[in-house]
Amino acid sequence: MSGSPMPGPGDVCQAWGRVTAWLGRNAPGVLATLGGPGDQAAIDAAEVRMGLELPSELRQWILLNDVRVGGAGGFGSCLVTAGSGDVIPDGGLLLGLTDIERVHVHMTALAEAEPSGDPGRPLWRREWLPIVAERDGFHGTFLNARTGTMGSWSEGSSPEDGEYPSLAAFFQHVADRLEGVPSGDRTGPAARRRDPRPQDEPVRRWARANGFRVSDRGRVPSALREAYEASL
Repeated sequence: MSGSPMPGPGDVCQAWGRVTAWLGRNAPGVLATLGGPGDQAAIDAAEVRMGLELPSELRQWILLNDVRVGGAGGFGSCLVTAGSGDVIPDGGLLLGLTDIERVHVHMTALAEAEPSGDPGRPLWRREWLPIVAERDGFHGTFLNARTGTMGSWSEGSSPEDGEYPSLAAFFQHVADRLEGVPSGDRTGPAARRRDPRPQDEPVRRWARANGFRVSDRGRVPSALREAYEASL
């Protein structure tokens, strides 16, 4: 299969170059864990198994760096078997091709086994490709293979598409965060920030104390927040 051009400002190679340049200057050890170039044949095989074409931006990025390509992974039985947790300032593990496919298959199977009550707002779409995820897959950032836009998902909340216009825009945002560019002075495309909210921590503590499973980072599911507020 061959990737189709996707709309969106910027160039993914240039945007990713900003990220790796910053890592090279400030965190060379992290840069060394990102792995070498991806393999075209591996990309083609993954496309066949997932039954969809990877957008050209994603193919270009994987060919530059397939995160921890060939690595054994260090997360045991977790959904994400490799990934780098030291690149994305907003949290989550940056995925390579193996984990993109692994998380995609898992989320697609979940959505098919437990369809959303609202057909217009499914919990997951087959065309969504995870780019960043927590080890357990509870939340992360995806690339829409059909439109080229990026969005996020979180357990217990409806996914949101269109948070970034392209993978290049997402990496420009990552580079801005790493470089400390104020949100009003970004050189890359505008994108909504998803900074951690301090008020989430009491909800997490309450949830764990009451037997609920909740991730350490990302958005707290709305159902948990409502249960917490009802308990006050």
